[in-house]
Order: sequence, then C-alpha cells, then structure tokens
Amino acid sequence: MDNKRTEAATASLPVVSTRIYPRGALDILSRDEVARLKDASTGGLHDLLRRCALAVLTSGSASDDPRAAQELYPSFDIQVEQHDRGLRIELVNAPAMAFVDGELIRGVAELLFAVVRDLAWTAIELGPDESERLRTSAGLTDAVFGLLRNARILQPTEPNLVVCWGGHSIGREEYQYTKNVGYELGLRGLDICTGCGPGAMKGPMKGATIAHAKQRRRRPRYIGITEPGIIAAESPNPIVNQLVIMPDIEKRLEAFVRLGHGIIVFPGGVGTAEEILYLLGILLREENAQLPFPFILTGPTAAAPYFERIDQFIRLTLGEEAASRYEIIVADPERVAKRMAAGIRKVREYRIAQKDSFYFNWGLDIPLEYQQPFDPTHEAMAALELRHGRCPQDLAADLRRAFSGIVAGNVKEHGMRRVERHGPFRIHGDRDIMEALDDLLRAFVEQRRMKISGEYRPCYRVVA
Repeated sequence: MDNKRTEAATASLPVVSTRIYPRGALDILSRDEVARLKDASTGGLHDLLRRCALAVLTSGSASDDPRAAQELYPSFDIQVEQHDRGLRIELVNAPAMAFVDGELIRGVAELLFAVVRDLAWTAIELGPDESERLRTSAGLTDAVFGLLRNARILQPTEPNLVVCWGGHSIGREEYQYTKNVGYELGLRGLDICTGCGPGAMKGPMKGATIAHAKQRRRRPRYIGITEPGIIAAESPNPIVNQLVIMPDIEKRLEAFVRLGHGIIVFPGGVGTAEEILYLLGILLREENAQLPFPFILTGPTAAAPYFERIDQFIRLTLGEEAASRYEIIVADPERVAKRMAAGIRKVREYRIAQKDSFYFNWGLDIPLEYQQPFDPTHEAMAALELRHGRCPQDLAADLRRAFSGIVAGNVKEHGMRRVERHGPFRIHGDRDIMEALDDLLRAFVEQRRMKISGEYRPCYRVVA
C-alpha cells in the first residue's frame, strides 16, 4: 500500500483515498492480461467492479439494500492501473470503516483482490469468444471449474468441505445454533463453505474458528461463494478467507454442489428455499440416484415449524422421493456433525470407487436447464409452469426459478427496478401449489426471514 493517502468526508461519513498493490494471483499477469483488464475496468465492467468493491469495503453493514452503500458513498471509485507488468489499484473516497490507522485491513484487501481477479477472469476467459462453448453443459461445467481453479479454491486434499446454506436475516437463537454446529464440524476437521454473507453464512465459520484453533488446524478454509447480483446486498463476512465471485446464480449454485462434500441447511428465506429446490432437482435425476450426498436441514427447537413448512411444501410439490433425500435434525449440533462426517466418509469411498476427484464432483450430472442463467423478466416469470403431473426434477427447476425471481425482486438492483417499473411478477400454477407457495412466502415475512429495508411489499402475485 502506498504511503501517500488522503482523507476526506462525504456527508458525515469519513472516507480514504489510497493505492494498493495486489499480491498472489494478481501479481503474475502478462502485459496483455493487464491491458485487457484495464480496458474492461474503464468500460462496461467498471460499474460492476465498483459495486462489488464497495460491497467488500463495507463488510459488516447491516443493510441488505444493494443501493444503500452507493448512496452513502456516491463519490467512491476504483481504478486498475498497469505498474511494472502488474497491477496497481487506486481507491478514491473509499469507506474509512475498511481501514485501521490508515491501513486497509488485510482480510478486506484480500477480498478486494479476489473481486478484481474474478471479474477479470470472467471478462477475459468467459467473454464473447466463448459464447459457443457456454451453450453446452460440459462447457459450462468447465467454466465453473476454471473459475474455481483460477481462484485457487480447488485443493487435492481429503474430502472435508461442508457447504452451509441459510438466511442472512436470522434471530439470535438461530445464529447461536449455527455457531454451535460450526463448532462441532470444526472439531471433526471439517472446513466451511457458505454464501459468504452474514447470519447463517457467518455463524458456522465463527464456530469453526474456535474448534479449528483447539485442534491446531493451521490452514482452515472458510470459503465464500457469491455473485455480482447478491454481493452488494450480502457483503462478505470478515471470516471468509477465500472468496470467489461467480458470474451468475446458476454457476454459483453449481460451484456449491461441485465443491462441497455435503450440505447443511439452516433456517432462511426465499434464497435458501431456492437452493434447496436446486439441489433436490439434481438429486432426483436418475443419473444421480446412487450418488451419496449428505443433505441435512437443521435448526434450534424454535425453528422446527420452519422446517415443517418446507417439508410439507416439498412433499406436496415434488413427492416423497424428494423428501427421502434429506434428513431433518432439530436442536442437536453434535448429531448433525456426526451424521455429516459419516456421510462424507461414504462420499470418499464412492469417489475412490468411481475414480472421481475429491476436490471437484465431476460425477454429478447437472443438466443444461439447471446451468443456463435465468433472467427474471415479467414474461419469464409468467411462463413458469408450476403444475402437478410434471417430472419432479422439471417442476423443481421451475420452482427454483420462481424463488430466484422473487429474490431478484427483493434484493437485486435490476430486479427491484423491474418491479418498480412494471409492478409485481405474476406467477401461474395449480391452485394448491400456488396457495402453498404464497403461504410459505408470507410465513417468511411474518418470521422476519426477509430482511428488507423499510416495509415489505411483495414483488410477486400468484395466479391460480
């Protein structure tokens, strides 16, 4: 970091201007890569880079409005400059909360470098020249693999990575429970991967840090996987030590299930329901029927009604077979960890028998319709077919898209703008499915599982 820096104040919030020199994956770049990155950062990529960088620099913010940080720091800017065949990053009027005694917090700096690294990789390696490859399922999986490898996430170690899903807006009791589960996982040598935000994404990491310290684990991994539309609403929590930004929600979800050796779901809201439906749709495929994948839904006693609603909704829409793919454990962190550890041992045995890698689940079959980005326009949301009689994995795919569109309308800037401009999304389907969907979403609101700035206004309207 350059010693020359200036301080100013925008409104009542202090800001800092400085320059930093990235280390690691960003200090070994060709001149061509540097030039292309610089061109991208001053062109169409600049606004995206600015928004993601600002999200990292405001880690710990209580707001989940993606426009809040931009309104608080309207003069913030970030520029990528060439320097000795490497990079120099200029921060202009950056939030002072990211600095201590004038120095950028080291963990924040690492996450900032990850933002530049991943957006550069996406712009350069997944640009227009790769459009043909990205029309195939194998090409999309290779793209996910390339992003994770470039981020140095893939490590040929023993299977031990647990993905934790759950809401960023949870109460104190549920948050403490996620910490307790993380602690039990950490005692058993398991690492944590989450969506990188607060709440149920931070708790397991926080609990695991104590357990890892007790077990003297030298290099524990706390992986955060996000995407540009979410990071501004769910800034990375400070425990994340490996961050990767996927280009869209579909590649983010595929990264979770390809990386993780098991998944634990804590109470959450619409985004959590979307993740559950995505995984169930994949596991219900005949090609994945024999593939071991420990999948546990858990929370404290007070969260039991939440999981009862989720379970009822899944049984109504996808059937008993879908419900057989997960286990619900209430108020027992130790049992959760033991069951997960046992399940991961089966994953290890299966991968060895199938000659599959430990660090990337190549054997999992993910069809193209689950990989192609879903753009939640009003027309696309209205075209979803939420009806009985469809193949469960196909219905799961459309249910996942419905929840994805609702997430967009609630917390993603482009989705919020569409709803403001054209009114609520209209979602069509069979009456009992529509009633169950509406009841589930209203329950999320009543239980305060949708942390929305101001009064909650539904971004959807169900039509039976």
